[in-house]
Amino acid sequence: MGAAAFVWPLISQMNPDASTVAAGAPIEVDLTPIASGQDIKVFWRGKPIYIMNRTKKQIDEARAVPVASLPDPETDQARVKEGHDNWLVVIGICTHLGCIPIAHEGNYDGFFCPCHGSQYDSSGRIRQGPAPANLPIPPYKFVSDTKVQIG
Repeated sequence: MGAAAFVWPLISQMNPDASTVAAGAPIEVDLTPIASGQDIKVFWRGKPIYIMNRTKKQIDEARAVPVASLPDPETDQARVKEGHDNWLVVIGICTHLGCIPIAHEGNYDGFFCPCHGSQYDSSGRIRQGPAPANLPIPPYKFVSDTKVQIG
């Protein structure tokens, strides 16, 4: 018992600091309250993450775009998880100068960056403006049909 009391503080001090764990720890988000056509913004590692419950119309429009016409060519299917096509999860930081775009704005029913006019579609792909790349996708997975884990 005495040895355990002596050794425990030595082992415990080797664990990472609580702020370090919190900064990189995965987060789980309940998708139940997000209605079709709506989105929420959460924060992971200090970055805004948009989670959008896309409508069938938004998905169809995103998939109808000729990929070769995009400045940063990527299919809609490559930007979502199979079987969860309605859920788009992107890091909400404009790839031009790091501004925060506004969801459901612009010409493509996606994201609009008011700083310099970059416009992204409902798949988070750059369609117009100075941004050089699509909105990045964070590492994420579905832990159930109604819950996503980011990180």
